[in-house]
Amino acid sequence: MKIWHSIFFFFIALAGLQAQADRWQQAAKYTMDIDFDVKKHQLDGKQTLVYTNNSPDTLYQVFYHLYFNAFQPNSMMDIRSQNLKDSDPRVGGRISELEPDEMGYHKINSLTVDGKKADYTVVGTILEVKLPTPILPKSKAVFEMAFESQVPVQIRRSGRDNAEGISYSMAQWYPKMCEYDYQGWHANPYVGREFYGIWGDFDVTIHINSDYIIGATGYLQNAKGIGYGYTDKPVKEQKGKQLSWHFVAPNVHDFVWGADPDYTHTTYEREDGMVMHFFYQENERTKDNWEALPAIMDEVFAFVNENYGQYPYEQYSFIQGGDGGMEYPMATLITGERSLASLVGVSVHELMHSWYQMMLGTNEALYAWMDEGFTSWASSNVMNHLRTKGLLPGEPSDNPQLGSYMGYANFSQSGLEEPLITHSDHFNTNSAYGVASYVKGAIFLEQLKYIIGETAFDQGMLRYFNTWKFKHPNSNDFIRIMEKQSGIELDWYREYWINTTHTIDYGVKTVERKGRNAVAVLNRVGLMPMPLVVEVVLTDGPSKRIMVPLRIMRGHKPLGGMELAEDWPWTHPEYELDLGVKAKDIEKVVIDPDFGMADIDRKNNTFEMTSDE
Repeated sequence: MKIWHSIFFFFIALAGLQAQADRWQQAAKYTMDIDFDVKKHQLDGKQTLVYTNNSPDTLYQVFYHLYFNAFQPNSMMDIRSQNLKDSDPRVGGRISELEPDEMGYHKINSLTVDGKKADYTVVGTILEVKLPTPILPKSKAVFEMAFESQVPVQIRRSGRDNAEGISYSMAQWYPKMCEYDYQGWHANPYVGREFYGIWGDFDVTIHINSDYIIGATGYLQNAKGIGYGYTDKPVKEQKGKQLSWHFVAPNVHDFVWGADPDYTHTTYEREDGMVMHFFYQENERTKDNWEALPAIMDEVFAFVNENYGQYPYEQYSFIQGGDGGMEYPMATLITGERSLASLVGVSVHELMHSWYQMMLGTNEALYAWMDEGFTSWASSNVMNHLRTKGLLPGEPSDNPQLGSYMGYANFSQSGLEEPLITHSDHFNTNSAYGVASYVKGAIFLEQLKYIIGETAFDQGMLRYFNTWKFKHPNSNDFIRIMEKQSGIELDWYREYWINTTHTIDYGVKTVERKGRNAVAVLNRVGLMPMPLVVEVVLTDGPSKRIMVPLRIMRGHKPLGGMELAEDWPWTHPEYELDLGVKAKDIEKVVIDPDFGMADIDRKNNTFEMTSDE
């Protein structure tokens, strides 16, 4: 099976190089050997990194992320958190209060490149490395590093002894090469937000006390060798000694693990052979819900594989740990003492990141909305599907994204909104980042479905995934897929919704008689233009709908029985729409009757006729 996996990912990489000759990407192969001291909460690590420079550029320096260094008083994360108006309560001022044995750190003891000593400088959470010999285009270099690290107390994502008593949540835990792409180096200091990494293969061996159980990214290679079965703890004869856990993970851009002596480990094999792993502390707050979780997540995988693209790996692990929910390749860290609905919700959301981050690899620091927003959109649909299937309580919704629309409409009036194009680290408030990345990102997709039609949208989402998986797409790559699928020009939509905070607000100013028919005078109150669906509700007989396209779209979605009106030029704030019926026969005229647009003021969307009109 592992040979099949290597062949599978080789052809994925080959197809990517052939299909996207203009989008080269670097490659990494990590081999790490980790000696973990659970008494000191420290580790000694040896790392060999085979780095392939597929770029057309000669590299004279490289950069590594040293994430644990953020958990030190006066770090950039510490000061940033204390100066935000709405600091994450999980962080706040906690970093500033850490004692020496509670802090995190990475210390680099040695570093060579192709056997030659490299000069390096630690600058906060970034290791700056001056290469002894430049790395030429289309060539490889071998980095050998010895390092030691201390695991901080749990504050944000990574750490020891989380609020639920999980010993180790090992995320962002090793020196990680920064990404270099067509935009150059992405050596962003870690202040607590998003990540971006190189596609690579990981071979990781962790030596830890034998009473600990590990759940991780990748496939455990030596389960029998360490006496560890699918549901058994390591052999008791090894108690007090160290065991070596050996994992391999092909074609991923990070590696996470969790460890605890009290983990219960269960598995669930799906009909397609993919195995789900569950690691949690069994107690009265977890037992029933974690036992119910596997069957529900089986249905989730079935729905997602069909609608959003096929999951390509052989397993996925749900690991209790962390400080909420955080996504990683082939695994997630989630807090586990939740109601069933909450446990399913966080599991679904973090799993969906496997599609919109782990397999697409977007630079989420620059395009957080393509990660969190797309994930939030899909998660709402999945949760709605589970309610439809009766696997979760509550009635399914005709519009599972409606909550996002309403939340955004309220926030747009707060004065705090910032454009989605803002780098994730540089939002002025956590609320602005959250609304932009999660809420407006989700609306971006739902509104796009309204613009181009459901069939083109659904086909476009699958085409996007299948075209760009494992290739680091950007926002233009996505919108081009949708343009090709729909035949509609969409650059205006991306530019308005992503690059500005212009809002959508359309109204029916009046309905008046003009000749034989009634004419509705529509006005664009907000600055963002949109195509409109206008419903004419008649006093006697069925309603009818009229499509008003934008001229800059150069097309429109399938009419599906709607009448087609003349294009509306975006430069014109008003538009006269011939309703095709007499005024006396009209009860009301409604813009966007199905809530397809994120119109921030719907009070002016409806014009009620009176007897004298």
